[in-house]
Amino acid sequence: MSLHIAGMGWVTPLGSGVDEVWNHLLNGETAVAETLSSPLGRDYPVFRVPGSALSKAPAHPRLRRSSAISRFSAIAGLEALANANVRLDPEIAKRTALIFAVSNGGVIYTKRFYHDIVESGAQAASPLLFPETVFNAPASHLAAILGITGASYTLVGDGAVGTLAMKMAEDLLLDDALDCCLVVGAEEADWLLCDAYHKWRLLRSTPPIEPFQDPPRGTILSEGAGAILLSAEGGASSCPVSIEKICGGTNFTKRREAPAAVEKIFAELCDPIPGFICVSANGTFIDAAERTAIEKHSSEARVYSVKEALGESVGASSLWQAIVGALALMTQQLPGKTIPEPLKSVLISTCGLNQQVAGLLLRSNP
Repeated sequence: MSLHIAGMGWVTPLGSGVDEVWNHLLNGETAVAETLSSPLGRDYPVFRVPGSALSKAPAHPRLRRSSAISRFSAIAGLEALANANVRLDPEIAKRTALIFAVSNGGVIYTKRFYHDIVESGAQAASPLLFPETVFNAPASHLAAILGITGASYTLVGDGAVGTLAMKMAEDLLLDDALDCCLVVGAEEADWLLCDAYHKWRLLRSTPPIEPFQDPPRGTILSEGAGAILLSAEGGASSCPVSIEKICGGTNFTKRREAPAAVEKIFAELCDPIPGFICVSANGTFIDAAERTAIEKHSSEARVYSVKEALGESVGASSLWQAIVGALALMTQQLPGKTIPEPLKSVLISTCGLNQQVAGLLLRSNP
């Protein structure tokens, strides 16, 4: 089943709003890294969402004490609906599903919650912080804000989880009781995450990220959200782009198996591969895996990684990639690259850091 992209929302280290962020990327801009200091003695560069982007969060009681990841999700989700000219009255909300994709979750409040317990004992556990420690907290807040009382799911995975969420949306939209599905992916940054990814030997110490660099120099974590409103029928879509095919993916157990896993996804999605591929290269072993797969299929395809400019947003990553692919089809422009002929389709390659690989194929609607 072909899915229509009805609307998109974007919250990134380059600001929020699809048009605003896309213009920054087309102008060759990259996010400015801030330094997070770990109490364990190490500093890490991260790409943070600017405060000006957070000012777009709705004035809703649910967000008064919520974590940053929930505010990112709300801003992106509401923009996707506005972008599609959809107002969720009770009847439309009843026929709308919500899927939230995440990897690290609300780590900032989780750290605070357990720090108090470790320092002072179980009696210090805060009932205000606890709800924000669960992975589905952002989905809960967003569903309440939108009035969605039916299908609401949270998927936890790595950088490919957003693609898996879109695959789940495709499955849900087979149900005649649903008209559309809002897919949102989000992350927030913290020194605790940086320490964890450093132990996995995945981080680098200085920006910028350069795709397909050999040897890989590591990634930079970032925060933000991406949202895509999907419809099986298309409706009054302001974005004339469809997802022609989604490959729910495969797994690899060792990093050296990643190239074969990526190549398998390419083969399942299309043959030959299109002239533009939005990859998930982030300065790690993923770069070599995708490069190897691409070289086996095409020597002419143009390749772009949004993580050069925005960093590794993990749970939000593949939503960001899909947004870039859709905008490339809509505007017939690529950041820093020329288009020799009209783009008709875009391949999105999503290879995660924790053994998930998936992908999707976008095409322009006639």
